[in-house]
Amino acid sequence: MTYSIIIPAYNEAGELPKTLASTRAAMEAQSATGELIVVDNNSSDDTAHIAAQHGADRVVFESFNQIARARNAGFRVSSGKYLIFIDADTRISPTLLTHTLDALRQGNCVGGGAVVHFEGEVNAIGRFGIGLWEKISKLTRTAAGSYLFCLREAFIHEGGFDEKLYASEEVRMSNRLKRWGSRRSMHFKILAHEPVLTSARKLNWYTGPQMLGWIFFMMLVPIAVRSRKLCGFWYIRPKTNRSDRSTRSA
Repeated sequence: MTYSIIIPAYNEAGELPKTLASTRAAMEAQSATGELIVVDNNSSDDTAHIAAQHGADRVVFESFNQIARARNAGFRVSSGKYLIFIDADTRISPTLLTHTLDALRQGNCVGGGAVVHFEGEVNAIGRFGIGLWEKISKLTRTAAGSYLFCLREAFIHEGGFDEKLYASEEVRMSNRLKRWGSRRSMHFKILAHEPVLTSARKLNWYTGPQMLGWIFFMMLVPIAVRSRKLCGFWYIRPKTNRSDRSTRSA
């Protein structure tokens, strides 16, 4: 198996059909062999059934609600020499997957990410936020959680995603992969010409002041990423959507 695509999902029955359709279309456009793994992170909806019915080669169960654990659970059953992690509400194109595999095949790339765009129309805060993240991502060579790829051997050496973290685990992994690669004259690449599309649903769930408040809080108290309770922005949807919660959404 050349590559493995791993998608963690908690109560994502509504998003998975679209995500899996785009992922399958991207995979079918490749000459390399790949596998599509969905990790059901203890969902209370039809996530596992939807995943099996919409193109997942394998559906894995992880009982502990944590994005890092879910991603690592998917890795443990994977067999590809290249690993690609995609969020359950993120769509990829055949071109992006081609560029990803080409980068990893070159022998001088340990991994990377992609520029992220929101689906549909977004408000001013959304445009500002995604634009700022794009600049930070390119400048620091840090992958967003919605799309991260790497060599299997590097992922194993670095011990997978840090399960002490409830958020920003992709930042920690990006830094670890960069260090692993630099010792071997390999780079960590942010693919800038073909973005991934991710849901802007958090812009509908939270007000601008709420989102800005969370950002400032995390900047002032970075240790908060070690607390699931303090990372509720990712793990719990607003009360108006209590029946529809998500491990990590955008």
